[in-house]
Amino acid sequence: MNRDQLKQLEDTLWSAADNLRANSDLKASEYGTPVLGLIFLKFADINYRRHEAVIQAEHAALKGTRREKPLHEIAVAKCGFHLADYARYSYLLDLPESEDIAKAIVAAMKSIEFFKPELKDCLPKDEYFRLTRTPETRDLPFYLLRQFDNIPNDATGDVFGQIYEYFLGKFAMAEGQGGGEFFTPRSVVRLMVEIIEPHGGTVFDPACGSGGMFVQSADFIARHRRELEAQGKNTSVYVYGQEKQGETVKLARMNLVVNGLRGEIKAANTYYADEFKSFGTFDYVLANPPFNVDDVALSAVEKDKRFNTFGLPRNKTKAKKSEQGKETVPNANYLWINLFATSLKDTGRAALVMANSASDARHGEADCRRSLIEKNLIYGMLTLPSNMFYTVTLPATLWFFDKAKRDERILFIDARNIFTQIDRAHRELTEEQIQNIAIISRLHKGRRGEFVSLIDRYFASGMQCLADNRQQVEPVSAQLLAVLADQAGKAAVAALVKAWDGLDALQQAYAAYQQHNGGQATIEDKNAAQRDLSATFAPFFTVLHDCLKQLDRTVRHQEKQVADQAKADGKRGGADRQTKALKTALEAIHTEVRSAERWFSHIHWLQERFPEARYEDVTGLCKLADLDEIKEQDYSLNPGRYVGVVIEEDGKTEEEFLGDLAELGDRLAELDKESEGVSLTIQKYLASIIG
Repeated sequence: MNRDQLKQLEDTLWSAADNLRANSDLKASEYGTPVLGLIFLKFADINYRRHEAVIQAEHAALKGTRREKPLHEIAVAKCGFHLADYARYSYLLDLPESEDIAKAIVAAMKSIEFFKPELKDCLPKDEYFRLTRTPETRDLPFYLLRQFDNIPNDATGDVFGQIYEYFLGKFAMAEGQGGGEFFTPRSVVRLMVEIIEPHGGTVFDPACGSGGMFVQSADFIARHRRELEAQGKNTSVYVYGQEKQGETVKLARMNLVVNGLRGEIKAANTYYADEFKSFGTFDYVLANPPFNVDDVALSAVEKDKRFNTFGLPRNKTKAKKSEQGKETVPNANYLWINLFATSLKDTGRAALVMANSASDARHGEADCRRSLIEKNLIYGMLTLPSNMFYTVTLPATLWFFDKAKRDERILFIDARNIFTQIDRAHRELTEEQIQNIAIISRLHKGRRGEFVSLIDRYFASGMQCLADNRQQVEPVSAQLLAVLADQAGKAAVAALVKAWDGLDALQQAYAAYQQHNGGQATIEDKNAAQRDLSATFAPFFTVLHDCLKQLDRTVRHQEKQVADQAKADGKRGGADRQTKALKTALEAIHTEVRSAERWFSHIHWLQERFPEARYEDVTGLCKLADLDEIKEQDYSLNPGRYVGVVIEEDGKTEEEFLGDLAELGDRLAELDKESEGVSLTIQKYLASIIG
């Protein structure tokens, strides 16, 4: 399932779920739980079906022997949970509408909890009775079951995570500012995990929300399991989470089960409770804690070594006698920062999301920050783009700790200009943007081989994309020739076909690169060969875009001629069906070319900034700062103070700029002329109506 298909599925499912807001008296916080429960059932069924053959085979093989086991025990061992027949999604889906659907869903949920005690009281049950309490809403669960059945049966846990997190984000937006406390966008978590690189062991999130940090950690380990095990590293993972919101604890436990993760999630307020004796305990800590909390009781934390090891923020003025004993910490950000640092084992690593203001905070917070820096716990700082979160626009920074680091320098990355706009108010990082940022950290650690391997992956994807695109050129060219009968049209089509012939030489060059740069090539040789190969693609895409622009102009010219002729014949002006189909096909080629070019753009972006395939400071992007430089900045950890600013050029020559400007001017003139014609037509019909 590609990104566009997933987005369409998410939107369809959300539209179905959001009907509850219109057709029931439930708030988002109330209808969110039963909706997520049905999504859980669907993915539990998908996951169970994936293991079912093995479960049944083992049950049959052991039956009648001394090692015979009940089916549910084998299922829990193989899949993590057991689904009774009446808990299967298909069973619920096929129930007649005369059945008490709420009662059937509750029975399914109770069955799952019975065989998986860790889920006891976590799955929604009474909510379905509330959902069906009126005649108008009685059939809503049937409607939702049918809609969620659109989730394909081959969907993986990763797809489940994306849909689950998409819904969490939508519910968060529906609830308003406070609703997003349990939700961190997937791409932010992916970036944190790619830099911290967990390889197994224990993972702690003291503000775990719905458990997204754990799922992404497990995904990273699964993707790298073979190479990690080859290095003799432990790839088993056990997660520990604390979360103060009881309903969110249930979501987190559901998330762990459906993703096959082992761990414990406990309901606790981390400021006042330490359920897992966290001091010096964990291999990894990942979290997105609540920002700028100002009502934590000082008396509860001032003697807690989790929070005071590196200093404790205090109010600037001494409390009045009448207020002594009731003081609060002025800002809890550094309580969390202390907690992450103190929860790590001697070789532990941590990643956390924090408000930008914490990087430069003054007074007692500055003293905490100085202590962390001088004890060499901070590995890196990364500024995120704005508008990455669903419910807050507050800019955020990622902090990275590494207790095993030996280099006193700190890596600063400013990623504010790296993002993909997904709608007017929200941004995200694509998988390639995540990898491009993460490779900076790996280059800093001297892992140059991973840089050239990443470039290789981009080349392979780009070449495959181009080969696929080329298959579309011949049928579209025939379609173009059938409509563009004049000489200019034929010439434009011929130019496009000839431009695509240039792919043959690129494919030969790529094959030669692969042949001569296998496993024996040095990084220097491979990097040089990659740079030479990359340089051959820019002219190819330039010619392609020029040909497509010429075809666009030709099609627009023909469209105008058709409209003028229709007007002359006294008919309503407008493009004919053939021309509309032609424009659609041409836009598809534009899209495919841009899709292929994107891979080579990533290659260019990386090679331009790291031409020697080794880490170097890049103005506006990254800086490795030593202790003296950090002291000069009053121990600030704001990446913007270190990396500098660069003004990006658009890469166009003056002639290219003027040419594009002239083309836009011509198009504007055409649109103005069309507008005049439409205006005259409207006036004419108005005059005939009013006499």
